[in-house]
Amino acid sequence: MSVAAARDTPDAAPAATPGGAAIDVRGLNKHFGDKHVVVDLTMRAERGEILGFLGPNGSGKTTSIRLMCGLLTPDSGEGTCLGYDIRKQSDQIKRHVGYMTQRFSFWEDLSIRENLDFVARMYAMSARREAVDRAIEDLNLQARATQLAGALSGGWKQRLALAACMLHRPELLLLDEPTAGVDPKARREFWEELHALAARGISILVSTHYMDEAERCHRLAYIAYGRLMAQGTAEQIIAAQGLSTWRVSGGDLTAIAERLRAEPGVEQIAAFGAALHVTGLDAAALEAALKRATAGTTSRIEPAESGLEDVFIHLMSRSTDNYAAPR
Repeated sequence: MSVAAARDTPDAAPAATPGGAAIDVRGLNKHFGDKHVVVDLTMRAERGEILGFLGPNGSGKTTSIRLMCGLLTPDSGEGTCLGYDIRKQSDQIKRHVGYMTQRFSFWEDLSIRENLDFVARMYAMSARREAVDRAIEDLNLQARATQLAGALSGGWKQRLALAACMLHRPELLLLDEPTAGVDPKARREFWEELHALAARGISILVSTHYMDEAERCHRLAYIAYGRLMAQGTAEQIIAAQGLSTWRVSGGDLTAIAERLRAEPGVEQIAAFGAALHVTGLDAAALEAALKRATAGTTSRIEPAESGLEDVFIHLMSRSTDNYAAPR
């Protein structure tokens, strides 16, 4: 299910948990067989913030999330979630955490209300009618409460999953790629709901592949093949990489791109509409390469701001696939 509520007294309002960070873990490691899936992960998420967790497929995001909330035991390392020890107090953590998985897994022949009521009954919530009513109202599901889950669009299914996560009033939400396959309008509405929850003091850790969603987070953490590569605000992460980016427009951009691939100082070339974005670490070498590649053409070059996508591709290019066969 897309909810992680406690089985004992789950319908009670969460008791006050110790102060400090929502998540504070240090040196977490996890192996599956001979694969080192999470490598020395140290991360902190403050209370009431939305922390974006980014990385390529297979990078260890889901495993890391499960380690941080006590659903998996690390091979080594330590930390707390909502003030509770992730090794010794996983049951207490679960009482205060809502976990939404990537896969929609509700009963399609039941309505929204029936699905939520079933979840509440499964966790023996004595005040389940009140909890279901509250979740439906909080997530603006009143108009569709009687609609079958199987007839819902992707966006409404995700809202139902979020409502299920909120039944037990968690202090922390762990959302694993919650908007995958959802249209842009529904994604925007979903993020408005997340910010409303954060404004109420609920901490949120959300993994995503979308750069526009990353920019909506208060802070970001980027993981590649089990290793944390960067952490901070979007502005801090971009500035820390020191990338230089130029925009090339006009002329035969395909031919320009081919010339640039052979030039020193050029790290990335990406098409953005009717222009190229060209990125590198050595600003002087990159500018010289651009001038050589566009000499005698009608193409124009101008400095541009580096974006999160530029930075994350740069970081990924400097990481090693921990599932790759040894050479």
